Amino acid sequence: MTDYIDHMLHMELLLTPEEPVAVQTRLRYRRRDPFTVHVTFYAGTSSPVLWVFARDLMSQGTREPSGEGDVRFWPSGSGAAAVLNLTLSSPHGRARLRAPLPAVAEWLKRTYLLVPAGREGEELDLDAEVSRLLHGAV
Repeated sequence: MTDYIDHMLHMELLLTPEEPVAVQTRLRYRRRDPFTVHVTFYAGTSSPVLWVFARDLMSQGTREPSGEGDVRFWPSGSGAAAVLNLTLSSPHGRARLRAPLPAVAEWLKRTYLLVPAGREGEELDLDAEVSRLLHGAV
């Protein structure tokens, strides 16, 4: 049985509207961490940049604006040209990115086939998670 679903794609970092920069990005969903998605940006820095989002937040963002504060998603456009917009804020700065919405929506669909909505709690091993937290393992 599959334990995770990965998808590589290019997102665009919008430094200026006229000149977006392509950023290789990996989307990862793991059965053992069923409420979250991990997004890794390979932006040409010494190490990749990892953000972790609620799967439902990202999913909602494919249909309508979602998120508050540090993470916001919203769709724009339609059909094959539709994009998923993403704004990330941290103490180190702010970034606006966009991804091909059909590719993200298809990947999310596969995550919901792996762990259906409302069944995430069935995938958690709470004893193992508490032990991991108490012993400092990440």
